[in-house]
Amino acid sequence: MKVGFVQFEPIFGEVDRNVAQVEKLIDGSGADLLVLPELFNTGYVFTSKGEVFELAEEIPNGPTTRALMRMAKNNDVFLVAGLAEKSGDKYFNSAVIVSPQGYLGTYRKIHLFFEEKRWFDPGDGHFALYDIGPYKFGVMICFDWIFPESMRVMSLQGAHLICHSANLVLPFCQDAMKTRCLENRVYAITANRTGTESRDGRSLAFTGKSQITGPKAEVLYHAGPETTETGIVEIDLGVAADKQLNEYNHLFEDRRPEFYSTLLGSRDK
Repeated sequence: MKVGFVQFEPIFGEVDRNVAQVEKLIDGSGADLLVLPELFNTGYVFTSKGEVFELAEEIPNGPTTRALMRMAKNNDVFLVAGLAEKSGDKYFNSAVIVSPQGYLGTYRKIHLFFEEKRWFDPGDGHFALYDIGPYKFGVMICFDWIFPESMRVMSLQGAHLICHSANLVLPFCQDAMKTRCLENRVYAITANRTGTESRDGRSLAFTGKSQITGPKAEVLYHAGPETTETGIVEIDLGVAADKQLNEYNHLFEDRRPEFYSTLLGSRDK
């Protein structure tokens, strides 16, 4: 199976331009599944709720999701893409999942980062899995990576691959994903963006370096910090189905949940 990411620099507010650029990077790629960055169509540095209201779209009936479904059908590819979602009177930092057959689902970011808490409602759904042939993939967004529970929950549910849409500004994620993949024995695709956004006195520089990581902590593909590219590798998702580390140790069967109760402290009750 050929899987990968699209890395580029979105321009804030230029939705049509950003979507068109992604379409060029997807067309003819030959991939079976591609992950796009977080908020790929709008850009990231919002300065008011009014901007969120103006740029957020309904899913699946909004123009960006319809464009993604067209791209998925034309290229016979699954797509995971981050965008601002409008749902009634709520606004979410979301990822839409589409297949060549159409809309599959939406993941709403659970762990909001920094000023996202000013603009978006926290995700109100659970991590879900999606079928791709005989295998399953899960979805998370950017800051979700720093909480090991995110990938653990999806892995315990049977995910072979984690699709990770991101707008990373901290330097830690790419290295941390090696451990996340190793401890769950899964593949992961981190699709990051590039460039710097400076708006209303705020400035964020995005780190690029999108990465495909294997279940043995191996980096299968690593993009540059500033490149615009579609990075693709061929992987065997069946490798992620095998949690047997050696003849004595099974990654999940050796878990001892009865000793993990302190994870549910007073803040969780």
